[in-house]
Amino acid sequence: MDLLEHQAQELFATHGVPVSRNRVAGTPDEARAAATGIGGRVVVKAQVRTGGRGKAGGVRLADGPDAARDVATAILGMDIRGHTVHRVLVTEASDIVDEYYVSFLLDRSHRSFLALVSARGGVEIEQVAAEHPEALARTWVDPTGGFDLAAARRLTVAAGLPDEVREDVARVLVRLWNVFRSEDATLVEINPLARLADGSVRALDGKVTLDDNARFRQPGHARYVDVTATDPLEARAAGKHLNYVKLDGSVGVIGNGAGLVMSTLDVVAYAGERYGGVRPANFLDIGGGASAEVMADGLEIILGDPDVRSVLVNVFGGITACDAVADGIVAAVGLLAGRGEAISKPLVVRLDGNNAARGRQILTEAALPGVRLVDTMDGAARLAAELAGKGA
Repeated sequence: MDLLEHQAQELFATHGVPVSRNRVAGTPDEARAAATGIGGRVVVKAQVRTGGRGKAGGVRLADGPDAARDVATAILGMDIRGHTVHRVLVTEASDIVDEYYVSFLLDRSHRSFLALVSARGGVEIEQVAAEHPEALARTWVDPTGGFDLAAARRLTVAAGLPDEVREDVARVLVRLWNVFRSEDATLVEINPLARLADGSVRALDGKVTLDDNARFRQPGHARYVDVTATDPLEARAAGKHLNYVKLDGSVGVIGNGAGLVMSTLDVVAYAGERYGGVRPANFLDIGGGASAEVMADGLEIILGDPDVRSVLVNVFGGITACDAVADGIVAAVGLLAGRGEAISKPLVVRLDGNNAARGRQILTEAALPGVRLVDTMDGAARLAAELAGKGA
């Protein structure tokens, strides 16, 4: 989960990373009130999960409360790289002397953590790495050994930071490591970490990516979920603990196992080329335990998508046998009917693997309206694409 800047700043502050005074605003009047509370000149910054805000006009200086209100009026509602601005961060303006870059990230290629420091902050770090690789100091961090003040000092020296600021930056690095480690992050970044005219250092921006797989031990991270940026169907699916991602096609897809579902998406897209470019409408992995309740919840989510014109259930029986899956489909149709949500769109089912023949027999005998059995994955994808193409 990528945090918005104000969320990253909040997280930094709880771990002692120095940040500027700031307040979040959702309306121009709230922005004016925030600027009044902060006092003096402020910077109004669009809160979206993408870069390039400044170039798009989403970061502007305001001389006072009235100017902050006017600037917020211009920024709120903007579209920045496909992201609509719903909130702005009003933060005190800073008298900047120098700008640095510091970060920790998960380096999957080395199966380790990586610390990065550069004296050239305030610009895109990819640009620095490409044009001046020598300006980017780095060190891999042993997850079991951690990152201490001595390691931080060595990194500031390697980055060529001025003598008078190295100790302060080193202390920020240690605190940033604590954010990274204790919050189960895969990325924490400050760009820029600024040296101000009074000699202090402060995080003027922040980027944090939290590991969704660690949510079970980080219940506090639930407050960072941005419901305004979440697709309603994805939000409903998350509430039912389903692994669902909304796509832009018209064939609903249900499968057991992420690899099988990904393959199904490819096969549907390929088959759909002959029917006017029909594409899959979603990714939905119900996992190994395809119970009736799970199947019903999955079908409910998919059928709730107005873009879906047909549904493809593609299951390979393993630990959960196909006859159990077939029983789940039959029961799911009954559950949905009981909820007043009878299936009104064609349902193409392909079962293979453990007890596939018995599973197909169960569905044949059930004679569920709209359910069509196909033996192969390619054939099922073609039929589902054809039915979606016809708007059946």
